Amino acid sequence: MKLYNTLSKRKEEFTPLEEGKVRMYVCGPTVYNFIHIGNARPMIVFDTVRRYFEYKGYDVNYVSNFTDVDDKIIKKAIEEGVTSDEISKRYIAECKKDMEGMNVKPATTHPLATEEISGMIEMISALIEKGYAYEKNGTVYFRTRKFSDYGKLSHKNLDDLRSGERSLLVTGEDEKEDPLDFVLWKPKKEGEPSWESPWSDGRPGWHIECSEMSKKYLGEQIDIHAGGEDLVFPHHENEIAQSEAANGKEFAKYWMHNAFLNIDNRKMSKSLGNFRTVREISEQFDLQVLRFFMLSAHYRSPLNFSADLMEASKSGLERIVNAADHLRFLMGNAKAEKMSDEEAAAYAKTEEYVKAFETAMEDDFNTADAVAAVFDLVKYSNTTSNEGSSKEYLEKLLALLTKLTDVLGLTVERKEEMLDAEIEKLIEERQAARKAKDFARADAIRDELLEKGIVLKDTREGVQWKRA
Repeated sequence: MKLYNTLSKRKEEFTPLEEGKVRMYVCGPTVYNFIHIGNARPMIVFDTVRRYFEYKGYDVNYVSNFTDVDDKIIKKAIEEGVTSDEISKRYIAECKKDMEGMNVKPATTHPLATEEISGMIEMISALIEKGYAYEKNGTVYFRTRKFSDYGKLSHKNLDDLRSGERSLLVTGEDEKEDPLDFVLWKPKKEGEPSWESPWSDGRPGWHIECSEMSKKYLGEQIDIHAGGEDLVFPHHENEIAQSEAANGKEFAKYWMHNAFLNIDNRKMSKSLGNFRTVREISEQFDLQVLRFFMLSAHYRSPLNFSADLMEASKSGLERIVNAADHLRFLMGNAKAEKMSDEEAAAYAKTEEYVKAFETAMEDDFNTADAVAAVFDLVKYSNTTSNEGSSKEYLEKLLALLTKLTDVLGLTVERKEEMLDAEIEKLIEERQAARKAKDFARADAIRDELLEKGIVLKDTREGVQWKRA
C-alpha cells in the first residue's frame, strides 16, 4: 500500500510502527459555528482511509480532536452573551449530527482541548527545561531556530520566512528573542476563559494542543498525521517542532493532506457570499450525496463544488442504490436457493472488480478509481442477474456491493419513504413540543424527518416541508 507523504514529497510504501496496527491523528474543527464543506472534506477523506485500513484487517486507533478554546469561540460567546463552553458544546453536538449524516464514523477518541490543559502545561514545562522554550511576562514562546529540522514538512527556509514570507508572528512581537518564535502559552485577557499555570493564568497556544492530545491518546510516535493542506504551515510544522523537541523522537512517519475545495471555481469565503455549511447542503441533498461527491476526485486534487456537480453525484449514487434495490427485489422472488455452476463461474469473475478497487485504494487512496470499480461491479451485477438467478448468487452480489461501498462510507440501503400523512403528524407533534418548550423533542423530530429526507422550514405562515 502506497501513500503520498508530504514530508518526503513522494509516494511511500506504508509500513506501520507496530504490525497490524495504525495510529492516526486527524486535526478536527474549531467549534464556533456549523461546520462548512471545507471542514467536511478531510472528515470524509480520512474516514475513508481509516475504513480501508480496517477492511484490510488493521486495528486503527483514530484520534480526531475538537478545538474548543479559541479566539473565534470567545468572540462568538461575547456576541451572544454566553460562555465559551456553551458555544463549543453546542457546536460539537451540531458537528456530530453532520458527521453522522455524512456517515463519518466516530473517532476512537474525540479529545477536547479544554480537558487536556494539564498535559499541555507539562509538555511546555519540558520544553522550557530542555531550552526549547522561554517565558516573558506570562507568555511562553518556542525557540524556532533551536529546532534544527524546522521547515522539513513545509519545505520552507527559516531565513526566507524572516525576510517576508507568511509570518509566524502572533502577539508580543517585541518580547520575543526572535520574530519567528511562536506562542505556547498566553496570559488571559479580560472576559476570556483561563487556566492556572506556572507562568500566568491563561490558555495554551493552538499548536501545542494537538501535540499533547496526539501524545496522550496515541503515544510519542504515530503512523499517520492528517489534515487539510492549509494546516501544513504553520500548524503541522509547529507540531513537529514541539513534539520532537519534547519527546526526542520522530513524531509522525507519514503526513497526509487533502487539497482545497472551491465553490463554483472560486475560493470559499464569507466576503464572496459563497460560504456553504454542511447543514445548508443537507437541506438540498442527502449528505450521502456530498460524501459521494467528495470521493469522486483524488483527495490531493483541488475539488470544485457546484450544484451541477452535486446533481451528477446524486445520479451516480442513485445508480448504485438502484442496483442494490434490484438485487433485493430479485431475492424476494428467487426460485432456486443454491448457485448453479454457471453462476459460481460468473461470481468468480467479480474478483477482478475487487482487485481493481483494492489497486485504486492502495495507490494513495485513489477513491475516484475505486468508485469506477464499483460502477463496473454495478454494471456486471445488472447484466448477470435476472428473474432466473438463484438466491445465493443474488445474495453474494449484494454482499460484495455492500462491502465495497461500506469501505467508501456509502450506504446502499434506501431510506424508507414517508407518506405525507406521517410527515404532517410529526410536524404537528413538533409544533406541540415547541409550544410546551420541549425543545429537545422538537429538535429530535426535525432530525428524524431530515434523516428520512424531509426538510422543514419555519415561516411566518407556519411550517413548510419539502423532500430533499
